[in-house]
Amino acid sequence: MSSKATRQFTFDDVAQHCKEGDLWIVIDSKVYDVSRFADLHPGGSNVLYAPGVAGKDATDVFFGLHRHEVLLRPQYARLQIGTIGGQSELIKPPAPGALSLIPYAEPTWLSPGFYSPYYNDGHRRFHKAVRTFFAQEVYPEAIRCEENGKRIAQEVVDKLSAMNFLAMRLGPGKYLNGLTLMGGIVKPEEFDYFHELILNLELARFGTRGFVDGLLNGGVIALPPILNYGSPDLQAQYVPDILAGKKYIALAITEAFAGSDVAGVQTVAVRDGDEWVVTGTKKWITNGTFADFFTTLCKTDQGLLVLLIPRSSSVSTKPVKTSYSPTAGTAYVTFDGARVPVSHMLGKVGQGLHVILSNFNHERWMVAATSLGAQRVVVEECLKWTNQRIAFKKPLHSQAVIRAKLALMIERVEACQAWIESITHQMNNMNYAEQSDKLAGPIALLKKFISRAGRETAEDATQMFGGRGITVGGMGKIIENFHRTSPFDAILAGAEDVLGDLGVRQAIRKIPKGARL
Repeated sequence: MSSKATRQFTFDDVAQHCKEGDLWIVIDSKVYDVSRFADLHPGGSNVLYAPGVAGKDATDVFFGLHRHEVLLRPQYARLQIGTIGGQSELIKPPAPGALSLIPYAEPTWLSPGFYSPYYNDGHRRFHKAVRTFFAQEVYPEAIRCEENGKRIAQEVVDKLSAMNFLAMRLGPGKYLNGLTLMGGIVKPEEFDYFHELILNLELARFGTRGFVDGLLNGGVIALPPILNYGSPDLQAQYVPDILAGKKYIALAITEAFAGSDVAGVQTVAVRDGDEWVVTGTKKWITNGTFADFFTTLCKTDQGLLVLLIPRSSSVSTKPVKTSYSPTAGTAYVTFDGARVPVSHMLGKVGQGLHVILSNFNHERWMVAATSLGAQRVVVEECLKWTNQRIAFKKPLHSQAVIRAKLALMIERVEACQAWIESITHQMNNMNYAEQSDKLAGPIALLKKFISRAGRETAEDATQMFGGRGITVGGMGKIIENFHRTSPFDAILAGAEDVLGDLGVRQAIRKIPKGARL
């Protein structure tokens, strides 16, 4: 802090500086000289010359218009010339890794005085390490990429890879053996699905939905078919570089011809000696614009087949403009007679649908988790906003209709948390085959429930924030981003209606034949 910022003043001192060319204000005990800044204020100088602002304690006015992070930006922090004697700041930025004290801003297991049967001290240490790392190393990149639409920087990918981020997001498995996870916080043999759940919940807290998918999500959904169905040689050839962040991969299933109707794909693979020749297109492929490899569903004359297709001169991609940030790398992919070695088959001919469907459980659980993480941040934003926003001379939460909306938001996020933790506990205690048999229906219903809850919460939050909730940037930026992008969670990995039907059909199939009223 500069020597100027350590000077002390009284409110009477500040009151003497309330005119054009000589303007001071107080925000949270800090005195700012905004004389030169007044004409640069985005809202115009009249905002600063208002009777309740010029030469006054403008704390309430400021926080009715701006987020606290504005004061931390260098260009504004340097305007501070001192403090009010005898006072100290009340509003402080959270330390990296710190837990929020806002009720319901954290899941129960992280809330002081509450307990959970699912998590242990190791999970708590892991959580703190993840949140701290994300805040320091990933959050700035998330904001940058969400705004400019560029892919995540290799420097940040390298830092994530040093923590074995992508490997952890694949869940427990033999591919973790010998790796140092999160700097050694957790051993590979101790890593479970609750550790992975923590990762998914935390990476969604940035309020940057496009970046969430740009954060190597292609690897999360495209690597499991290789690990489960690829030959040992194929795995050895490609998996290490992908896990190390040196190469990128995307899952290429969806087409303009076939969305939820996975079996209806039109991309064709024709056998030619020791190669497959692939022709067709894929659309809305996450990370596709920068992927080096594509785990691709094709049709053959003998049924569906999954192939690992490297990028080549016969494989081209172009961006697909969607309602979230281009940083996700959403692509239209064209295979123009791409030649693929037979050794790149993932499973047998005719087994393609099984390979893809077995991959869906984990993907849907992941999407549900990231949606939930974002929803909880929205709840925190709304509780803070309704506490500081003054309307009709009272805090916004003095209105019964606002409290009713908050109640519904809290109910939804806590119900989602309880259900996903129950499912995660089952995943921890079932092998892969058992998960495929018993959890396909429950996970489908879980994802539908969470994504629908998200869209309801998005609507309620937007009503609370008003115009700010539909403005990019500023006070309502997180609400605007979530409201605009929450439909992705309702579509990706399976549309809500399709998943609801799947869950019910799975249940009907398991009704005992002798069951009667």
